[in-house]
Amino acid sequence: MKNRLKVLRAERDWTQAQLANALEVSRQTINAIETGKFDPSLPLAFKAARLFELTIEEIFQDEA
Repeated sequence: MKNRLKVLRAERDWTQAQLANALEVSRQTINAIETGKFDPSLPLAFKAARLFELTIEEIFQDEA
C-alpha cells in the first residue's frame, strides 16, 4: 500500500518517534508503514487521518 506518511511527517518536522508517540505505536511500526513493509490496521489508519486532518484515502492508496 502506498502512503504519504513520510511526507506528511516531514512537513511538520516530526521524527518517526514523535509520530509513533502521537499514534500510540512503536517507531518501528512507523518505519515499516513508511517503507511499505506493513499496512496499517483500519483503526490506526483512522487515527492517522484524524491526526493529519485528512481522509484515509488522502494518506493511503491501494497499489492494485
